Amino acid sequence: MKDIENSQDIKLLVDEFYKEVVNDDLIGHYFSKVIPLDLEIHLPVMYNFWETTLLGNIKYKGNPMVKHIELSRKERLNPEHFERWLFLWVNSVKENFEGPKAEEAIQRAKLIADLMKFKVQQHS
Repeated sequence: MKDIENSQDIKLLVDEFYKEVVNDDLIGHYFSKVIPLDLEIHLPVMYNFWETTLLGNIKYKGNPMVKHIELSRKERLNPEHFERWLFLWVNSVKENFEGPKAEEAIQRAKLIADLMKFKVQQHS
């Protein structure tokens, strides 16, 4: 396996992750029922987010924290939801990549999940 190196790798990772997350028994309904996402619109935003986060190519402009706080107001997000998101992300990374950038993708996701859990609980 190779490391995450470019935008095509980011796209592969995000696509593989979303194949799992949208069908997940615990959190999938957030993506299909609570806020029905149009994946043709949402996925490019996620590509840009992760490319900005991991590769430093500034493509994402937005505030994911506000979006998740708003989502939790529609249907409460609990710590186990963030833990499941992280579990699925880590699996997607490990099934497709290995190396320093892949490890960074895991570490960044852990930081994001912890911060989101904290901020969402503060606003509940």
